[in-house]
Amino acid sequence: MKIALISENSQAAKNGIIHEALTSVAEPFGHEVFNYGMYTTEDDAQLTYVMNGLLSGILLNSKAVDFVVTGCGTGMGSMLACNSMPGVFCGLVIDPTDAFLFNRINDGNAISMPYAKGFGWAAELNLQDCYRKLFEEEGGLGYPTERAEIMAKNRGILAQLKDVTCQDMMTVLKNVDQDLLKAAIAGEKFEEYFYLNSQSDEISSYLRGL
Repeated sequence: MKIALISENSQAAKNGIIHEALTSVAEPFGHEVFNYGMYTTEDDAQLTYVMNGLLSGILLNSKAVDFVVTGCGTGMGSMLACNSMPGVFCGLVIDPTDAFLFNRINDGNAISMPYAKGFGWAAELNLQDCYRKLFEEEGGLGYPTERAEIMAKNRGILAQLKDVTCQDMMTVLKNVDQDLLKAAIAGEKFEEYFYLNSQSDEISSYLRGL
């Protein structure tokens, strides 16, 4: 699985800590991590939590990645922004129990975490434990397991509902504020990571033309 890490400007100084925790857990399970930044608070390309959502939509709908790990001060802003995008199902994960239940029940494709609120001593251990619960086993196994079938059915209903309530990603890209879109993909590593992995010629072509 390809996993994207996206950090916004208020918590960019913690990108290194988050990236290390994520890779130390995900890579031994055979997953590949792509760090889309921000990398420091001084980066030229500044991401807001709104841009986190837009960038997550681009990465997931193009299938450049399979999963997004993002967040902000409380985790809520990035979660809301992600869930405004078509095809993105983002959960708020604060502790390992959240991560376990999100993986087992919701089987979404993105999480948002709080990197300021409650981020204190041994915070990196909590991150590692959360990532372990997310990535150590396949998603959608259910909890309790005997309810896996009904949970899968509800996920399908939710996906159908989102298809009705959200516009497709190309419509989003063409109608969103183009300066906001350009800022969201201005990160140092975006071109290197995205165009190599994108499976959508239409999305890639549109973004190259900006």
